[in-house]
Amino acid sequence: MRQIRALRIAAVAAGIALMATGCGATGKSTTEASSGAPAGPLTQLQIMVPNTAGGGYDTTARVAAKVLEDEKIATNPEVFNLAGAGGTVGLARIVNEKGNGDLTMLMGLGVVGASYTNKSESKLTATTPLARLIEEPGAIMVNKDSPYKTIDDLAAAWKADPASISVGGGSSPGGPDHLLPMQLAGALGIDATKVNFVSYDGGGDLLPAILGNKVGFAASGAGEYLKQIESGEVRVLATSGENRLEGVDAPTLKESNIDLVFTNWRGIVAPPGISDDDKAKLIAALEKMHGTAAWKEALKTNSWSDAFITGAEFESFLTEQDKRVADVLTKLGLA
Repeated sequence: MRQIRALRIAAVAAGIALMATGCGATGKSTTEASSGAPAGPLTQLQIMVPNTAGGGYDTTARVAAKVLEDEKIATNPEVFNLAGAGGTVGLARIVNEKGNGDLTMLMGLGVVGASYTNKSESKLTATTPLARLIEEPGAIMVNKDSPYKTIDDLAAAWKADPASISVGGGSSPGGPDHLLPMQLAGALGIDATKVNFVSYDGGGDLLPAILGNKVGFAASGAGEYLKQIESGEVRVLATSGENRLEGVDAPTLKESNIDLVFTNWRGIVAPPGISDDDKAKLIAALEKMHGTAAWKEALKTNSWSDAFITGAEFESFLTEQDKRVADVLTKLGLA
């Protein structure tokens, strides 16, 4: 357990405003011409994961690396974990590796928030944005032995005594696993000052807490818990997208008469100051990966939605996300 935070009710309104104005927004698949980029495979590619093994970033990075290697887009790509401080230890590393055209980092909304709540001197706007890869809805999950069989069961118990039910998430305050339960509290009319949010450093740390009944319920992406969901060890009470997740037998929040839709996103960045040629090669490799049947199958297998954008378009998106998260967290006194 990293920390327990009871946040003010303003978090709900602010979080909802953030969601409504673009947090987790779906982008249409686009590609950019990478003229001049050599056609040969990348030979020294490294993908850093800024949290623990087994989480959403880790899963996405390793799936991407496998597709890149299997499709001969990259030769022996290396994935490694550098966890700490909600992803900001890894963020500091990528920012300090100025000009390193072989290093990349898998990241997402959680790192954006953590860069402010952890008072990091490094910000994602200092990196070289390459591509946004996916988005996914959140899931409200419990242990198989939980007394909550449906989202209605949980909602009734939570409203009756919010402080008695801890809420686990695999991101720091300001990240997706934090914003989702805060928004859910608001949608249910719960005073967020009475909500206990327990922050874990990624899904790899959150999973044992779910399996060990250390949290009343968890809010995170379902994709990284599919094995446990399929085996019945983890029960999904509801998902937060517009539509049901394929392969997950659970209603959406909207189907359950809870007026909330929320999605998270993940992408990949490089250090600042890399050459135009290195940037073009990295984007070209990701574009090739995105176009493969293997990647499309990976999207389906992991219940991810395609949200692919590259280069300047992703840079604009990331700048916008950074500003909105910073504004929200500043208002809450968390940045």
